[in-house]
Amino acid sequence: MAVYTISDLHLPLGVDKPMDIFGAAWANYVERLRENWLSVITPEDTVVLGGDFSWAMYLEESKKDFEFLSSLPGKKILLKGNHDYWWTTANKLKNFTLENGWADVAFLHNNFFEADGLAICGSRGWLVPQGTLTGDDKKIYDRELLRLEASIHSAKKNGYENIAVFLHFPPLLKDWRQNPMVELLEKEEIKNCYYGHLHMAGAKNAFQGELNGVNYKLCACDFLGFMPIRVI
Repeated sequence: MAVYTISDLHLPLGVDKPMDIFGAAWANYVERLRENWLSVITPEDTVVLGGDFSWAMYLEESKKDFEFLSSLPGKKILLKGNHDYWWTTANKLKNFTLENGWADVAFLHNNFFEADGLAICGSRGWLVPQGTLTGDDKKIYDRELLRLEASIHSAKKNGYENIAVFLHFPPLLKDWRQNPMVELLEKEEIKNCYYGHLHMAGAKNAFQGELNGVNYKLCACDFLGFMPIRVI
């Protein structure tokens, strides 16, 4: 049993929005993802998907993407990305998976999951503060910060010390390293944080490596060559 992660699949199976318009790196990416997944993931493993799972606008439009996902081995835990417009309430998401027989799919939202002794915590996150956030951006950032804190505290209250955090948005960038979300990760003594959102040329802005005891890793699928990476 192992835990893997990969982010930003942007599956287009229910809508006409292929990613290869963004360059050769995305050519035949759904099949490449499937082959890579099958090469490393077993039915006993868990895969955390770090947001931007589907291009669907509505939940019903995402059905083919979830069918594809459920056809792959392992338990899948999804968190919300900024393009996951299909994402709805927790009850609707749970009922959607149950009605379609996708017992291997769950959603990380105001909660945490356990896999092989690891507590899987996280939230969507939001824009990295480059200066002071204002207006709606500040409201969203503060809300996501509270959600992340609640997820971590819930795991700790249940006795977990080995905690990994998963975010969609990067919590920091190369040139913007200190902010409330980074401070929270350091305060809670989180050792590993995995994030997505940054694609292609944007990856040059990613901070990767260790900072004040926390290791950060960019997991956007094109950056990983569409290969899930092992967490534990």
